[in-house]
Amino acid sequence: MEKKKKVGAERSTKLSLVLIFVFPALFFYGIFNLFGIVRTFYYSTMEWKGISANMTFLGLQNYVAVATDPQFWNAFKNNLILVLVSTFIQMPGALLLALLINCNLKGTKFFRTVFFMPMLLSTVATGIMWILFYDPNFGLLAKIVKALGIPMSTAFLEGNTALPSILAVICWQFIPFYMIILKAGLTNVPEELYESAKIDGANSWNCFASITMPLLMPTIRTSAVLQLVGSLKYFDLFYVMMGGAPNASTELMATYMYKKGFTEFQMGYASTIAAYMFIICFTFACIFLYVTGKGEKS
Repeated sequence: MEKKKKVGAERSTKLSLVLIFVFPALFFYGIFNLFGIVRTFYYSTMEWKGISANMTFLGLQNYVAVATDPQFWNAFKNNLILVLVSTFIQMPGALLLALLINCNLKGTKFFRTVFFMPMLLSTVATGIMWILFYDPNFGLLAKIVKALGIPMSTAFLEGNTALPSILAVICWQFIPFYMIILKAGLTNVPEELYESAKIDGANSWNCFASITMPLLMPTIRTSAVLQLVGSLKYFDLFYVMMGGAPNASTELMATYMYKKGFTEFQMGYASTIAAYMFIICFTFACIFLYVTGKGEKS
């Protein structure tokens, strides 16, 4: 009996210590995340300019308005394009680089640093650098196009070429991020498995298909979720490079939300867009985790 009481007291002490250390993180997470989400849904039911105390309750009118807003759905389409590009370009590119820097080749440490350099730059610096690179008059890319005599417009950030141009920059910036994540996953693959497979006569492709990919799938799944959610709520480079995305071909849900809230001062409407973004991101993430988790169990 006394032993049980002693074990119970020890568990209570450990639980108290855990709560003490976890409480600050939970407190700030609740204030800046959970409370913010609740307030966003609250403001989404209001007509509010964001700079006055006057609010008018509208119920679900803002939700109906956003649901029938063609500009919002055009922005959503661009976000889906970003999701596809992130999935089919960023992930394979990151995996290729991760495999490359995981090899015991000469100069691997140097290339690890070089490949990761895009992530060391701030988004604003990256945007300005690529704006200069894309400049139609004195940009490096324009000079290359003219030197090669390629018959194409050098206005890369205008018209139909604006979206692909920015997507290329996003891939350049974020492939190194996922490369590091996948490299961390590769370090957890035991070398003994490769040695055993080679003894059995397996070649490099057999090792990759039968050992590397299956053991790397949990890491790939985590990276894919980050890509999915990040692409659906992306804002930074589109705003920096397009100045608030005045072009409908480069409008995202986040830039459209910013425009409605901080340019047109329709904060209630902007909060509704933010609520839609939260619902869309949450739904897509849950569906993806369910489908991929079901595949792993089977």
